Amino acid sequence: MDVEELFTGICDRIPDAMARHKVPGVALGIVCEGREFIKGFGVTNIRHPLPVDEKTLFQIGSTTKTFTATAVMRLVEAGKLALDEPILTYLPDFKMRDPEVTARVTMRHLLTHTGGWEGDFFPDTGNGDDALARYVKLMADLPQLTPLGTILSYNNAAFSLAGRVVEVVTGKTYEVALNELVLRPLGLKHSFLFPTDVMTHSYAVGHATLGDRTVVLRPWQVIRACASAGGIAASMKDQLRYARFHLGDGTAEDGLRILTPESIAMMQTPGNARMLDIKMGLAWMTRDIGGLRRVFHGGGTYGQISAFTMTPARKFGLALATNSMNGGLLNLEVTKGLVAKFLGNDEPEPAEIPMTPAQTAEYSGRYTRTMGGDIEIKTEAGKLMMQPHPKGGFPTSNTPPGPPPPPFRIGLIGKDRVAMVEPAFKDIQGEFIRNPDGSIAWLRWGYRIHARA
Repeated sequence: MDVEELFTGICDRIPDAMARHKVPGVALGIVCEGREFIKGFGVTNIRHPLPVDEKTLFQIGSTTKTFTATAVMRLVEAGKLALDEPILTYLPDFKMRDPEVTARVTMRHLLTHTGGWEGDFFPDTGNGDDALARYVKLMADLPQLTPLGTILSYNNAAFSLAGRVVEVVTGKTYEVALNELVLRPLGLKHSFLFPTDVMTHSYAVGHATLGDRTVVLRPWQVIRACASAGGIAASMKDQLRYARFHLGDGTAEDGLRILTPESIAMMQTPGNARMLDIKMGLAWMTRDIGGLRRVFHGGGTYGQISAFTMTPARKFGLALATNSMNGGLLNLEVTKGLVAKFLGNDEPEPAEIPMTPAQTAEYSGRYTRTMGGDIEIKTEAGKLMMQPHPKGGFPTSNTPPGPPPPPFRIGLIGKDRVAMVEPAFKDIQGEFIRNPDGSIAWLRWGYRIHARA
C-alpha cells in the first residue's frame, strides 16, 4: 500500500461513518515524503451549511499545546527561558496551594503533565489582555492531587500557566507572541486564535447528537485564558504545513531556521512520564510500535474532535478534523487498520484475560474527580461495567453536564490494565494505579486520574 492508496482507503470509509455517527463535517489530510493529500466532506454547520474544504477552519483543541511548546523551545534557544528553572524565576508572584510545588515546579513539569494538581480548570476570566494573568492567580486554590513530578495526569491548567510564562518572558500577549514565534514564521496564514479573525473565513462549528437530533453547540469560543491549552482554529492546509515542520529539521519551508534539529528531536523524545504504552515528550505524546515511533496529539473542544499523528522515520503525518462530539468514533473507525498497514507496524489486539471474583470486587467502586466527572465501576454477571457520571464545567466552569452515556463493558487485558471490549470505542484503555501498600489509589482513564472513593 502506498500513501495514495491509504488516503483513498480512508476517504472511502468516511461518508458511511459520517452518516452512522451523525458527523456533519470532516477534513482529512495526509503528508508523506513531500506528497500531500487533502479532502473535505460534508458541511461546516447544519444551520448555515458551507462545504468543508482544505481552507475550512476547525478548532484543533489540545494540539495547540504543541504550538505552545514550540514557542517555549524558541525562547529556550534564545536564552530567555529554561526548561528546568522554577516557574517562580519568571513569575515571582506565582502561587499554588502546596508551597513545595510553588517553589519547585518547572516548565518541564508543565509540558509533560506532571504538575500533579487538578488540570481541568475553566474559569472565564474575560477576553481582556489580562485573562491569563487573572487565571494564573486563581490556580492558587487548585487541589494538589499527587506529589510534583510523580504521576502523569492530563493538565490543561499547566498549559495556561505555560502561556502566561510566554507572555511575561516576551512582554506580549500569548496570542501576539505565538504569532511572532510560530504561526507567522511557519507561514501558517490560516491559523487563528481570536473569533474575530476566524469569522472572516469559512469555519466549522461544534455539534452533538441528542437522541435522533443533531444540534449546534454554543458557545463556540474556548475561553481566552485557555488559548495556550487549546485555542487554535486552523485549516487542514496549515495543519499539514505544521506537520512538515515537525517532521523536518527545524527550518520553515522558506528556509528560515526556527528551531535546531536537537530541539525538534527533544520535543519528540520520550521522557520518564508515561501512561499505558504512551510516554511524554515535550507536549508531544509518543508511542513505539514495532521499532517505529509515532508522535501524536489530538484535541477536543465543545463539539469539535481532531486527531494529529506523525511517524518521523517515514516523514508521515495525518490530521483529521471533525465538527461533532462523535468525531472520536469516526476517527477510530475510518483509520483502524489502514494506518498500521501502511506503516507496516500493526500490532495484535489485546486479548481479554478472565477475572476472578476477587479481582472484579477489587476494581469495582467509584472513582472521583473534582471537575469533569466521576466513573463508577460495578460488577454485573461477573463482568466489569463502567458508567461515567459527567459533572459539566467545559468549555466554561458553569457549562452544565450533558446526559450520561450508557454503561459499557470493560475487560482486563494486563496487570491492572483494562480496555473497552465492545464497539464503538473497542480497545480504548485505562489503568489502575496503586498505593505503596498495594491498595488501588487511582483509575487513569482518558489520560486523567480519578481517585478511588
